[in-house]
Amino acid sequence: QVQLVESGGGLVQAGGSLRLSCAASTNIKSTSMGWYRQTPGSKRDMVATFSGFGTIEYADSVKGRTTISRDDAKNTLYLEMDSLKPEDTATYYCHLYRYGVHFWGQGALVTVSS
Repeated sequence: QVQLVESGGGLVQAGGSLRLSCAASTNIKSTSMGWYRQTPGSKRDMVATFSGFGTIEYADSVKGRTTISRDDAKNTLYLEMDSLKPEDTATYYCHLYRYGVHFWGQGALVTVSS
């Protein structure tokens, strides 16, 4: 069983920045991982992802102000977002996909105040 633990959420002012971390209990080298977010009553949407080959994809809504990165030596995934907007308020989930199985973290709440 893979454990994913997010950290770094909280209250941020509009225009500010945040950095989320996701510590995995497994070796993440060459593994598909990403960040998703969800608000109450809405579906979970992709924010940024790493394919197993290292290809990065960003949602249009965060492109240009978001960076996803990973430290394979620490088995940790990161998400940095700048120029935060109130509409970025959501619970952010770390995701790992391996051998046909999806693993999710418990979520980190990010609230952006206007």
